Formats: sequence, C-alpha cells, structure tokens
Amino acid sequence: MPWYVLRTQHYIAEFPDEHIRTHTPYHVEQFLTKSGRETKLSAWQFGQVVDAIRILFSLALKLSWASDFDWDYWRMSAKPLEASHATVARDYTNALEGLAALDGEERCDHTLYTRYQPAITEVVRAIRLKNYSIRTEQTYQGWVSRFFYFHKPDDVSGLTGRHVKQYLEYLALKRNVSISTQKQALNALAFLFNQVWQKPLDDLDEFIGAKRQRKLPVVLSREEVRRIFQQLKGTHHLMAGLLYGGGLRLMECVTLRVLDVDFDYNQLHIRNAKGGKDRVVPLPERFKDALKEQIAKVERLHQIDLRNGFGEVYLPESLSQKYQQAAKELRWQYVFPASAVGVDPRTGVIRRHHLHETSLQKIIRRAVKQAGITKHATSHTFRHSFATHLLESGYDIRTVQELLGHSDVSTTMIYTHVLNTPGISVRSPADMI
Repeated sequence: MPWYVLRTQHYIAEFPDEHIRTHTPYHVEQFLTKSGRETKLSAWQFGQVVDAIRILFSLALKLSWASDFDWDYWRMSAKPLEASHATVARDYTNALEGLAALDGEERCDHTLYTRYQPAITEVVRAIRLKNYSIRTEQTYQGWVSRFFYFHKPDDVSGLTGRHVKQYLEYLALKRNVSISTQKQALNALAFLFNQVWQKPLDDLDEFIGAKRQRKLPVVLSREEVRRIFQQLKGTHHLMAGLLYGGGLRLMECVTLRVLDVDFDYNQLHIRNAKGGKDRVVPLPERFKDALKEQIAKVERLHQIDLRNGFGEVYLPESLSQKYQQAAKELRWQYVFPASAVGVDPRTGVIRRHHLHETSLQKIIRRAVKQAGITKHATSHTFRHSFATHLLESGYDIRTVQELLGHSDVSTTMIYTHVLNTPGISVRSPADMI
C-alpha cells in the first residue's frame, strides 16, 4: 500500500498548478506516456503506477470518465515504450515459436519451427506486399503453420492439393470446426498455393465439408436497443450508436477515421471494408453532437502526441509512400483512438492505434446483461438489428444490401426472416380456445 501512495504522489506532483479533480484522461495519458519513455521502471512497477492512478480516479475521487478509461490496455501494455525498436518490433515469424498447442494436440518443437520458418516468412512477405490487414496476416499465418505441422513434410514444396484435402477433412471430422472456420483455412491455403508458390491448388475434388447449420441472426427489438443504450455511456455509447445507426461491423467502427465523417451530408464513409469495398452509410442525427465532441477530443489528444514526439497513425503502404506527411495529419487519425501509444508489430514505429475492439465487446456484453436481455446479443447484433428494422420500416431489400455492403442480395435476404416467418403470421391454437 505505501508504494501505491508514493505512485499517486508522483502523479499529483507532475501537475502542481492544477487541482486533481479537474484532471482529464489526457492528464493520465501524458503522465503514463512520459513515465513509459523516461523512467527505468520494470514492467510490474509500471503496472503498479497504472493501478495507483486507477484507484485514485475510479475509487477515491470517483470521476465519471475514469470508468471509461482503458486501464486494462495500459496494465497489459506493461510499459510499451521501455524497450527499443529492435527488441519490440519482432517479425511475426518469431512468434511462431510460442505456438503452444497447434490444433490442441502437440507443441511446436524447435526443429519443426526452424524447418518451416522460411516458408512462413515467405507467406508473411506476400501478405504485406498485397497490403492485407494485420488480422488477415495473423489468420493466414496461423493456418499455414497448422497445415505444415499437421503433415510435417521434410520439404514443404512437395505438398499438393491432396494434402490440403486431407487437412480440411481432418478439421471437419476430427476437430468438428464450423463451415466458416473450414472456409477460412481453405482461403489461407489457397493463398499459399496460388499467390505465394504460384502453383494451382488442384486435386481437391469433393472434400468432406463441415456441417452447415441454418442459423437465423439474433435481432433486438427497438425497445431492447433502447434498454441497452441506457446502460452505456461516453465513448462506448457513441460507438454502439454507430453500430446500430449505420449498420457498421465492429472493426469498421473502431477503425473509423476523422476524414470518414461527413457532418454536412450526415454520412459515414466506410473504406476498404470486407471484400475491399467502400460504401456510405447514414450518420444518425442523434449522435452528431457526441461525434463532434469525440473528434474534438481526438484533436486535443493528437496535439499532445505531437508535442511528445509522436502523433503518427497507421496508413496503408501505398498512401504512406504517396503522402509522406499524411500520417501526422488530424484527418487521418482514428475517431476512437487507443488510450496509449504502442509499437507497431510490423514496423516497430511507435504510434497511436485505434481503440481495441475487445474493449467495446466487453462493455456491450455487460450492458446486455444489465438491461436484463436474455438473447445472445453481441456487438454484431446491432448490425443485424439495423438491417431488420430498416426492412420493417418499408425500405427495399436492394437499399439495405447497399448499406450493408453485401455483394449478393441473397446474403441480405436472411434478414427478411422477421417479416415472413410463418410462426409470426400464424395464430397459435392456444389462443383460440
């Protein structure tokens, strides 16, 4: 306990001319950033600093913004600025050595890791050349690694479509994966054969697919949406409002940038979404003021970052090369930035990323529970509800398809289940007696 008091005293001493109750998240940001860059605290000591400040504002002073502050991000970061770029910016292939249990079966021993590392590095290089997202890189890398370790070939170049078929059937029959998981594995292996090795993926024929189960999307009623919104506040309330009000996917929301918001036309520009498509969705009128305040906060935070020698944001390779100063411009900053600057795992550059999506997911799960809703509602349920409520309001299916960014209208048709489900139009015999 004395150490927590000491950490708190150090924090207060950093701002001698300001009363502690007037502090904002930006004071905490500034102090933790400075501590991470200049002090010689170990990781656990830095975590102690974070906990001390959290106790001060959340439990002692009980300031409203403290409940929305992403303390967990800082706690888990364990002083991300302490190490040099050389020690932090490891290539993703080095992380493969830490794969503890591929497919839940065996450990990745060092011999296999060394044998397959060049091939996996080649996959990562091809993905980055095509400017795929970091999550696609992680996903494809994981499936290719599992594929190699499943067959354990002496030379991976000898693998063929027959080996892919065996692995896909193993996933379906032994691992009991869903059809979407099996398709994800197939996409990764198709990328390996077609894009990396430049040889067609043949000999697949008809492989045993995972069982397809027809599942209707979970949809919230308008009243249920209102009840959930009542449990949300601050940034998370705004983000949930955009998920529902514009039909955004989770990652489309957290990666929204300042230049994507058009207040004059009440639109949000969703760039490079699923399938590499752009689209425009409505900006809910009720959230305009909150969004303007959020962008004003982003501007203030950006100025602090610039003064501290940061202020850069991730841009796709093509944009960063064409507009070399754009990464430090306000318009390219994320609307929902992370609480801390961090190290880009690809380049080692210290920059401020967007808010981690799990933060919003956890808050929404908690809000659903607090609202007394028993449906299995998640952040994606707001998108389902957006589409269904538009159809209920009389909008045509093609308009909804455009707003959702679906390539095929058949994908959008699943939301008509609320309108034409026989169980709704048929009167129960229990009500006729």
